[in-house]
Amino acid sequence: MLIQYAARSRGKGEEGDGREARLRCATLGDMTQRPRIPLPEAMGLLPIAHRARQALIALRGEEDVPKSRMGLSSLGLLRPRLAWPMWRGRAPIPRRVVLTNLFNHTQTPVEAGWSVKRTQVEDFRGRGLTYDSHNGTDLCIPVGTRVLTAAPGVVVRVLSEFNRGGLKVFIDHGDGLMTCYAHLARALVVEGDVLERGARIALSGYSGLDGFSTFPFGVPHVHFNTWLNGEPVDPFAREGEHSLWHAGRLPAPVPLDAGGGATPSEYDEHAVDACIDGCKTKHVRERLRALAPLSRRAAYSIIARNYYPTRFPLRPNPYAELHPRAGRLDLPFSARDFDGVVFIDED
Repeated sequence: MLIQYAARSRGKGEEGDGREARLRCATLGDMTQRPRIPLPEAMGLLPIAHRARQALIALRGEEDVPKSRMGLSSLGLLRPRLAWPMWRGRAPIPRRVVLTNLFNHTQTPVEAGWSVKRTQVEDFRGRGLTYDSHNGTDLCIPVGTRVLTAAPGVVVRVLSEFNRGGLKVFIDHGDGLMTCYAHLARALVVEGDVLERGARIALSGYSGLDGFSTFPFGVPHVHFNTWLNGEPVDPFAREGEHSLWHAGRLPAPVPLDAGGGATPSEYDEHAVDACIDGCKTKHVRERLRALAPLSRRAAYSIIARNYYPTRFPLRPNPYAELHPRAGRLDLPFSARDFDGVVFIDED
């Protein structure tokens, strides 16, 4: 089975006239002009032996990492009517990014294992559009969609882990803010790339164990994490909070004339090293200690402590100061492809 995707390109979003943009509705453009990508690449299956070993981490657990938990309530995450067209590169709701799982504000203890059950859930609206351990936002889009950086920044890591989010790109935006884009099909950037707002970073897919195990009923999406001061936060604002979205309460796609640069992050070396020294897993601790310079050691430790939190009992703020919430992020897709978002339980 083959899935079509947008042509590989790097840099900011392309210019386009209004007529062309209006034509980019359900199919996101002329599918006949796009190269093709094999389904195994969209799912991140290769190399198979390595991915199989990674999958066992989720199913069995490993040192200082409990196995994942699932149950009958997990079946509610399957949405075949939405998934099937998106696997074929088509948008069921024209020019809208569909939000299917939001940040859970009542997460179950991480010591019990990563849970895709729905036993105690509450999204920023006080509703239940999420699951137990969900600490990001699921942005559902057709396979092959161009993924852009949500703000100016520096690529601090590109990583593929079949057990946790598949292919991922991590971007440091400065002032204590980092984002992660998971379940990608193909990365278009490498570590160290300096990006303007709206630069292309990847082509979307549904890589990782999630996409493989739920195909074709699981909805392809970008799992979008936002971390502030080294901790996962909800970009949507609850009452009394500031939204992290540049447009306000709801996110808007990156405009075609986006640009601008980011201020490099300033880290507290003692706090970074304290977090690493407190890591319970020897081989992870030694690998992180050996990294240089400080900015790389800090970024890698933030990533490790958020994807494998049970290994890190100490979680000091790794930055030189505490940074407040502020509206800095766009929806990580082009205004050429989308107009905005729709919640799946409100469409």
